[in-house]
Amino acid sequence: MRTILRLLVAAILITASPGPDNLLVLSMGVSKGRKRGIIFGLGCAIGCLSHTVLAVIGVSTMIAASPAAFTALKVAGGLYLIWLAINAFRSRGCAKVETVPAGEEALAKLFFKGIFANAINPKVVLFFLSFLPQFITPSNGNVGWQMAALGVAFTAQAAVLFGLLGYFSGSIGQWLNAKPRAGMILDSIAGAVFVALGLRLIVSR
Repeated sequence: MRTILRLLVAAILITASPGPDNLLVLSMGVSKGRKRGIIFGLGCAIGCLSHTVLAVIGVSTMIAASPAAFTALKVAGGLYLIWLAINAFRSRGCAKVETVPAGEEALAKLFFKGIFANAINPKVVLFFLSFLPQFITPSNGNVGWQMAALGVAFTAQAAVLFGLLGYFSGSIGQWLNAKPRAGMILDSIAGAVFVALGLRLIVSR
């Protein structure tokens, strides 16, 4: 229990600090509304489970050791973010909080977009590979199960923080409902954020 608490303190500080995931959730919540911001944020958090699995089975080590695999994953992640940017530019402020149909299918798609956006980020893969082992105690038993439990704890706190971020950023989107031009500008800003993050992911070393 003490190990989990230490991990949660460190994880909350890391998750709350400015970073790509925070900007993605904030942009989604502001431009698309509170509910969509929360759903996308929860998707991003759940995406952490994929990195936990990779860390447990050791695939992350292979990715870190293979420049070609790492480069391919970076390019794929960057292209996906740029694709999100294209969608933001094309929407041109059309989305309106409370007036846009928000059926289960639309929300489910947004949730899985959040999962995918997080899961394909190679920097998060490497982060989990270097972060989780710091809280492992071999004398406590199966290392794989310990790492899995720590990964689930990290995911849980990320879900809470991203959900809160989506909730409060969504309130800004509600304020912009009656301002179509402002919504268009906001979509353009969100698209620019996605482009910047995507290009940064592709060209970073």
